[in-house]
Amino acid sequence: MLVRLPYGQGHLALNLPGQCTDVLLPKPAPALDDEFDAFTHAITHPTGAAPLADLARGARRVCIVISDMTRPTPNHRLVPWLLRELQTAGRPQVTVLVGTGSHQPHTPEQCRALVQAVPDTWELVSHDAYDTGVLVRVGDTALGPVWLHRAWVEADLRVVTGFIEPHFFAGYSGGGKGIMPGVAGIDTILSFHSARLIGDTGTTWLQLAGNPTQQAVVEAVELCPPHFLVNVTLDDRQAITGVFAGHWRLAHAAGAAFCEAHATVTAPATYPVVLVTNGGHPLDQNLYQTVKGMSAAARITRPGGSMVVASSCSAGLPEHGNFRNLLWEHDDALRLLRSLPPGPARHDQWQAQVLAEIVSAFPVYLYSQLAREDARRCWLRPVDDLEGLIPSLLAAYGPGARVAVLPRGPLAVPQLAAPDVTG
Repeated sequence: MLVRLPYGQGHLALNLPGQCTDVLLPKPAPALDDEFDAFTHAITHPTGAAPLADLARGARRVCIVISDMTRPTPNHRLVPWLLRELQTAGRPQVTVLVGTGSHQPHTPEQCRALVQAVPDTWELVSHDAYDTGVLVRVGDTALGPVWLHRAWVEADLRVVTGFIEPHFFAGYSGGGKGIMPGVAGIDTILSFHSARLIGDTGTTWLQLAGNPTQQAVVEAVELCPPHFLVNVTLDDRQAITGVFAGHWRLAHAAGAAFCEAHATVTAPATYPVVLVTNGGHPLDQNLYQTVKGMSAAARITRPGGSMVVASSCSAGLPEHGNFRNLLWEHDDALRLLRSLPPGPARHDQWQAQVLAEIVSAFPVYLYSQLAREDARRCWLRPVDDLEGLIPSLLAAYGPGARVAVLPRGPLAVPQLAAPDVTG
């Protein structure tokens, strides 16, 4: 069986034993015939909120939060469409705020590249989680003080945009995550990524209700919530497949339900061997992001099984942040897990924690551009020959062993059809 796997800017073509290979792919939603028409209908017939034009009438200061360049949100389409609607309700002072979360703040050029065209009368700025001068304390939750960007807090009309896909911590991206961590202070962000929250069994893919991480986001955002949300779902070419607008929780829940129907795939049981990608470029640029694909594969990897990952990691671990240091400070994954503090996290701790949990449960083989020694120091097993590895692993697990292939990685999350009793 010939299987094509997204890898970097291209694909890997592998010949796998067809009699024991299951390729698990979702049924994607079709791209909308008229994206602008769907957007207009969504904001004029919103879920659980008044139409955007009604909310904007009389507003003097408007803040629109958009995703940063690590997310494929079509800001260059959504922002001009929002501008057109706001202009019908008057001419408020508008700030477009790039929600970078704990990422590096964007340069003015990077901000302009996201939206491509913004009127001179609008302010286009990047959030900086480390700049205490732009933060306002809006209250406290059980996890500590909540600091948000001043432009958001002081606006008369607060609008958040984003896109919805399965998320390995919050259940789904989009929704309140545009605000927390999007425009939150770094101390707030770190308190919401504690080892306790990340390690909770409810902190997982496809789950909003009963997810402690999602609930922590909700509690923080409710201290200064959006008046209006516009979220979209996308296909693999970044065409819009759905527009969800209105109340920030209700509209997001509707989008999550739509996403679940089109971005998940049913697995009949767990597998002794699972082959996963990280969806190709840009998601597979580094090992940090590749943890997401590993997390998706772990959902259907049998106890005692093996995981095989094809991710280019052309940009390394990456070099910035604490991810590499956290991994390399410890001789093995269990020692890292035992070292995690109970309170606020170190930066990047959450991703290192998930990687450590996975490699503690399964041997993980990595086909990538990452230096072999770097991979080994992250407790991974570098490989050069995927076509040879898969049959050898299947042979080791004995007659009847099968391999599941997840070509889209974290973009198509597997779900078990029923409780697995295969052991």
